[in-house]
Amino acid sequence: MFENVSAEMLGNIYVGLLGLSVLLYAILDGYDLGVGVLIPPRTEAFRDDMIASIGPYWDANETWLVLAIGLLLIAFPEAHSEFLQTLYLPATFMLLGLILRGVAFDFRAKVVQVKKRKWDLVFKYGSLLTTLAQGYMLGIYVTGLRTDIWAQAFALLAAFGVTAAYAFIGSCWLILKTEGELQQKAYYWARRGLGILAVGIVAVSIANLTLHDDVRGLWLSAPWGYVLFAIPVTCFALLALCGVLLKKLPDAQGKGEWLPFFIALLVFLLCFAAFGISYYPFIIPGQMTVMDALSDANSLRFLLVGVVIVVPIILAYTAMVYKIFSGKSEKLSYY
Repeated sequence: MFENVSAEMLGNIYVGLLGLSVLLYAILDGYDLGVGVLIPPRTEAFRDDMIASIGPYWDANETWLVLAIGLLLIAFPEAHSEFLQTLYLPATFMLLGLILRGVAFDFRAKVVQVKKRKWDLVFKYGSLLTTLAQGYMLGIYVTGLRTDIWAQAFALLAAFGVTAAYAFIGSCWLILKTEGELQQKAYYWARRGLGILAVGIVAVSIANLTLHDDVRGLWLSAPWGYVLFAIPVTCFALLALCGVLLKKLPDAQGKGEWLPFFIALLVFLLCFAAFGISYYPFIIPGQMTVMDALSDANSLRFLLVGVVIVVPIILAYTAMVYKIFSGKSEKLSYY
């Protein structure tokens, strides 16, 4: 069926699918990780409503992480090996955080009332551990899997930046899905997160130009330089618009509550686009290209048959879930 697809085209297809999986994971699991990070230790009603807002979605959102890891292993095994050898420890912490979230989500409903808060905090700190680990891994990855002091500093910056980004999109999700006092609190969290996110974009953009000569050359050359510099400018315009909306929407009687989350999605998409343009065709920045790491072409052609069936099904299922549970969140029920 795909006998005539060249190895170069296969590399582009699989790296595109990998990028799509990572982007959807960052958006979908990003907001529910952000909600987890924001859980307040002392307000039980808020905790119940916040977890209810992500209850129908949070577990399925991690499907995209599994798909991304599977695609990396199957299509780019050398890159997968290099990635895990360097990032084995933070990857372990990330998995620990995800496990803690899963255990806490179930146990909070099954323990006696006096112990419920403890499991809510496990969910919160499991979410925080996951976001910090993912940000750290992203920082080390962007440096080309370096482990020197400068790379460690950049990775720590990325860890806090990713956590702030997840918290921001999580607060925007709460604005969309909740009402009353919790929604007002979410507006406050979003306004606070907006400034931190803007500073993070500036810091990461500046640091990024110092990491790789090829990336700096691309950013400072025409025509791609104009496109790449337009992306952070557009992000700041969107964040400024979001800042105005976050001040006016609390008094808008429910109108436009979807706008902050939509703007957050656009900012995530633009940042990911800048990342992709900057580092293509590298699968590991500055170290290994897509073609260098590509697996056997015949095997990938065979697997592509399954990919063109499975990925649309996952997309359709995801869309169906969000359509079914659209609107304000309801009280979470456990069965």
